[in-house]
Amino acid sequence: MTAQPVAPDLPGPWTAILDEARRYPSPHNSQPVVVRVHDDRRAELFYDLDRGLPAENFGIPFAHVCSGVFLEALATVAAAHGWAVREDLDLAAMDFASPQRLHLLGTVALEPTLVTDAAREQMAAFRRRRTSRRPYDRRRVAPAVLAEVAAIAADLGQEFGRTGEQDLGIPGPPLRIAMRHRWLWDLPVVGGLFRRVYLGTMRGVRELGWLTGPFDGPRDHVEAGRCFLRIWLAFTRHGVELHPFGTVITNPRSHAAFVDRTGIEETGGRMAWMLFRYGTGKPPPRAWRRSLDAMLVDEVRAGASS
Repeated sequence: MTAQPVAPDLPGPWTAILDEARRYPSPHNSQPVVVRVHDDRRAELFYDLDRGLPAENFGIPFAHVCSGVFLEALATVAAAHGWAVREDLDLAAMDFASPQRLHLLGTVALEPTLVTDAAREQMAAFRRRRTSRRPYDRRRVAPAVLAEVAAIAADLGQEFGRTGEQDLGIPGPPLRIAMRHRWLWDLPVVGGLFRRVYLGTMRGVRELGWLTGPFDGPRDHVEAGRCFLRIWLAFTRHGVELHPFGTVITNPRSHAAFVDRTGIEETGGRMAWMLFRYGTGKPPPRAWRRSLDAMLVDEVRAGASS
């Protein structure tokens, strides 16, 4: 039996908080956010460019989206441990060609707070959250759940769209959507994915969802990431699984085809920046994560990038 790594002994509550926050979802499970803990209350956050996966025109902004997801995860975990997170972010554009491979995201500080029932519920959802690439069971998600998700998105300046609202519904067996919505098969890259795995992992999918909102700079990208994790946790609280389709967004041709088919208007810095499937089914297994040690950055490397 392989020995489990021993969690490092960090000052204050950092070991407990970071050991759970590392379960945040990230593109291709790369876990690019790393941390330098200064003391029992303060830490610096960096984006490890060597772990990031920029892709064509739209890929690099998703580095800050991923950072926003992590920040929301950190706040969620900290709140359940009795701490609020105060942020001082440095939202400079990322340069994946930079010789300094750690991009400073900013600093965070912990402040004591009361643990609420809402914080406990959100933490429970965070612990249950998974990315489900499995077939779904064709049950429709309750309108009240979709309304809750739409309200969360609206509160953060985003719009939650779904196939039912655009007359692109998925009302029957897998073959029905395949025949009615052949445009999905023609999308660059993702079309090939649909053709290869559609009758497997796409079984039972009745609806697709997407988010449209401000996406015009690093701050927008970070806030988009926060919104996405809150929505994901809302689905999780109600037993709904989710699987993002990043390729449709990060590939310009796929993105243009998607926007054209759905009639989404992208003006004033707004963009349809996330597409995902959602539904119910058997819980997926927990994905592998780097150890907490791998999330911590040494003084020499962090100092060279600060």
